[in-house]
Amino acid sequence: MQNSLSHLAYLSLEHAIVTLALRPGALVTEKHLIDLAGHGRTPVREAIQKLAWQALIVVKPRVGLQVAEIKPTDHDNVMQVRRELEPIAAALAAESATSEQRRELMECAQAMQMCATTGDVAAFFAADKAFDEILEEACPNAFITSALGPVQTHSRRLWSASTSPSRMDQSIALHVAVMRAIEQGRSKDAGHAMSALIEYLSNHN
Repeated sequence: MQNSLSHLAYLSLEHAIVTLALRPGALVTEKHLIDLAGHGRTPVREAIQKLAWQALIVVKPRVGLQVAEIKPTDHDNVMQVRRELEPIAAALAAESATSEQRRELMECAQAMQMCATTGDVAAFFAADKAFDEILEEACPNAFITSALGPVQTHSRRLWSASTSPSRMDQSIALHVAVMRAIEQGRSKDAGHAMSALIEYLSNHN
């Protein structure tokens, strides 16, 4: 149960960072993050540790906690990792996903498509995070998913800093194409679809 609470706290804080509710460079207190996450001290501390490992929160001795700044080089560095690893992860997931994970992918695709209708950017980011977590569970290579986790989150934050609802439609269509290929077990197509998505994100930030 504690792991579940920690993960829920992490999801709440990660979403706040990605959507810029917690602004880049902002100094924050543990109490503020506890109040924001709506969970107790222990789950939030564990969430903070994960966010620090992902370089989204910086722990400053004798100062406190700081939301990581966005650096000019972040976009190119993040996309370099995603371009190399994420198509491989998608292809492997298409081969290895369970029937439950394939069902969850279709639910995630439906949630994203709803965002295209409503223009709800925050809901899109939540669905994108859900997709990343399904991909992480379905991909059998933990070394790839460990490397991808942090850069996927940084990529969402960078997109949030520059996107608008009008720019979501093509991104959503490309995401859905990846999810459908994985769900249908089309390994090669999943890799190609992911490459197309990463290329779009690389050129539209």
